[in-house]
Parts: sequence; C-alpha cells; structure tokens
Amino acid sequence: YGIDAQTLADDRTFNFAGIYTDDDGNTQFYDNEVDNYSQDHYQLHWNQRFNNNWSTTVGLNYTYGRGYFEQFREDDDFETYGFTPLTVDGEEVTTTDLIRRRWLDNDFYVINANANYKTNTLDMIFGGSYSHYDGDHFGEVIWAEFASQSEIRDRYYDGNSIKNDLSLFTKANFRLNDNISLYGDIQLRDVSYKTTGTSSDIIPFEVDKNFTFFNPKVGVTYQLNESNNFYLSYARANREPNRTDFEANSDIKPEQLNDFELGWRYQKENFSFNANTYFMFYNEQLVLSGQLDDVGNPIRTNSGDSYRLGLELEAVIPVTSQLTLQPNLTLSSNKNTETIVSFDGELVNLGRTDISFSPEIIAANAVVYRPVKDLQLSILSKYVGEQFMSNTEAELARLDSFFVNDFNVTYTIKTKSIFDSVVFSALVNNIFNTKYVSNGYYFTYDDNFTNPGTIQTVEGAGFYPQATTNFLAGLTLNF
Repeated sequence: YGIDAQTLADDRTFNFAGIYTDDDGNTQFYDNEVDNYSQDHYQLHWNQRFNNNWSTTVGLNYTYGRGYFEQFREDDDFETYGFTPLTVDGEEVTTTDLIRRRWLDNDFYVINANANYKTNTLDMIFGGSYSHYDGDHFGEVIWAEFASQSEIRDRYYDGNSIKNDLSLFTKANFRLNDNISLYGDIQLRDVSYKTTGTSSDIIPFEVDKNFTFFNPKVGVTYQLNESNNFYLSYARANREPNRTDFEANSDIKPEQLNDFELGWRYQKENFSFNANTYFMFYNEQLVLSGQLDDVGNPIRTNSGDSYRLGLELEAVIPVTSQLTLQPNLTLSSNKNTETIVSFDGELVNLGRTDISFSPEIIAANAVVYRPVKDLQLSILSKYVGEQFMSNTEAELARLDSFFVNDFNVTYTIKTKSIFDSVVFSALVNNIFNTKYVSNGYYFTYDDNFTNPGTIQTVEGAGFYPQATTNFLAGLTLNF
C-alpha cells in the first residue's frame, strides 16, 4: 500500500492494509488480509558426457501454482462486481462492504536441451527451450453485507492467459591465439501471448500477440599479459510486454536494446580491479511509469528513444593478510530523449528527462576482517543517489539518496561427524538506524469536476519506508 508523505513524517511504520471503519465510526483492521499462494515443482535433469569433446543436457520442469490474496473492501460499488442494485427499507442500495479473493491458478511447463562441443580452442553450445504457461485469473466474493443476486463461488471476473515461448540458440567461444578470443551468440525467439475472458475491471480483456526476436551478441577479448585483459562487445536484446502492461495499454510495444560495452580486467596476486563502460540505446524501452495497478504490480510504458550510459568500477584490495576492502561504484546517465505528457489538459514536451528509478550514483563497499581462520567479520556499506519515481522529474516523485551500513559475522566449525562443517551466521541490517525510503509510486489524475470546464492534473505519491535496525541469525549444515 505504501504511505503518503505526511504519514511518512508522522508514523512511518503505519500500514494501511485491511483498514476500514465499523458501524460505530471506529477504525478497524481486517485480520485476514493475506497472500496465500503455493507452488509445486517437478524437475528432471539428464546430463550425458559422450567423450572429451561432446556432452548434452536435457531438463524438464513442471510447476503448478495456485493461490489468492484476500481483502476486506469498504463501500465498494455493486457495479464493480456485476451486482444488481437492491432496495432495502425503501432505499436503493448500490454499495456494500465485502470480502473478496483474487485468484491465480496456473500450470507452467518447460523443456531445455543443449549440446556442447569443446576442444582446446573452441567451446560451442547449441540448443533450444520451449515453455508453455496456462493461467486462470479470477475473483470471488466470499462474504458481502449486501450480496444482491450473487451466489457462492460466483466469479465476478474470469480470464485465462496462455503464453508460449520458443527459443533456439547457438553460442561459441573461439581462442584465435594466446592473446585473442572471440565470442558469438545467436538467439531466435518466438513468443505468443493470448488472453480471453475479463479483467479485474470486469471488462473484456483479449490479447492475441506474437513476437519474433533475433538477438545476436559478438565480442572480442584481448589478453595483454598475465595481469591485464581488455574486451569489447555488442549485443541486441528484445523484451516483450507482460500481462500487466497489456492491461494498462493494449497497444504497448516490445522493447529493443542495443548494448555496447568496453572493459578492462586487472589481476595481480590478491589484488583485482575491473572497469566496464557501457552504452545502451533503447527503442521503446519498457520503463516504469511510477504507477501501480489495482494489485500493486508496477505499470510500464514505452519511452520512445532512451539510453543508459555508464561506468562500473570494482576492486578487491588486500590491506593486510587479514583485512580486505571490496569497493564498487557505478556512475551513469539514464535519459529519455523526449518526454511528452498530458498536464492540465494540454500536451507538454518536457524534453530530455531521467528514466524512472535510475539513480546516477550507486556505490558499495565491504570491509572484511578475518582475525582467525574460521571467523569473518564484515561491514557492508551502500550508497544510492537520488532518483525519480516517474519519467517526468516531478518534485513529488523524487526519492532522496540514502546511505546504509550492515554488519555480518560468520563462524565455521569443521566437524568429523555427519557434517563436513557447521556455519553460524548473524547479520545486523542498518546498524546506524538510518531512516530511508528506497521505493514507492507516483500517479496523476485529471480533475474536471472541481471547476467544471477546467482540467487540473492532480499528483500523488506513496512511499515504502525501509526497516531501521534489524537482525537475522542463521545456521548452515554442510554435508
């Protein structure tokens, strides 16, 4: 649910889930607002090695998933559930308190198969995969103050989704000589997606889409000496919209990415350093709009042309034989090249804007201390720069930067009994009790009723405050 800015300031742990007002005007909370979902997984894997050059892998998977989330709803409209208005004591009743369940019931089948051919200079894999998803989405009202003409186990919406995904690929690494290696990967992917029935808004939800994607990758690595190597790569990737995307916009388009990367790796004894630069150019990137659907799924939208340009740095630095630093840093510029929105009833060109949920700076570090062989103490630090929850750079959608620190300790005991070792671990998150927000949502709607004849765009935002100091403890038994 999240909380608004005022609640964040006054009572950041308040949770609106299940809140309602009883007949006496008292605030109550429904005691069974739950997510009740389970999955059964069945897997079969077969690996076969024929000789020093050839091997194969086959995998089969079936997953059966089912479950619901349950909600108390206050004064919901009959129309939402297809109820017929009632007359009670001479007055027409068109709203009711009720309890509903929103169901998923799905089957998911996957088969993967590939063959590997390997020599001293060539490592080639070719194969394919196929998956089939068949999911029912439906809603039930399990109690209502005024149930109208509804019957037990009636479904107020009922829809089905089928997705088929076929992928064929070949990829190879070829060592040209002692210094140069070449890499190539070709994937052909065909995706079909079909829905029937109604959505949770009780309107027809019918999608029949087919996407065919060609995803090539090429790269070269140059080994300068034992300590240094450089690489250059290009990749194209395509991504299809999902069910939530289609519910929000039936005309949404697939995303295409062209990714160029250049990097350097350095390794010298216990010291290592990696640097990577990337330029990702997108056509119709599926960016988060900041909005959520009625079950809390983030809604994406196409952004036209956009890009992500960045530098990634990471290192392992041994200070002493017992103390190690492990820093990493990402600097990036993430932009929509042109953003056009409707505001106050008019189209406004905002020009170049930040892509939502894309901070320009992300930094982290681990200080690892091993006072004795089997004991490790770590301080884990993370900094995330400010970001926006929308693609409009609206001030209300701004998330402030934050810096948090965790403390981790592990102790390993070698045993000679049933277990090879026993590992005790403890993690204290947010040791300095920092109050911060890492996520949220942003929305707008047009108000044309307050001042008839005038459209005013109203903005709103919700925030997900993160936990202050908390801890976990664990025990791992290694056989």
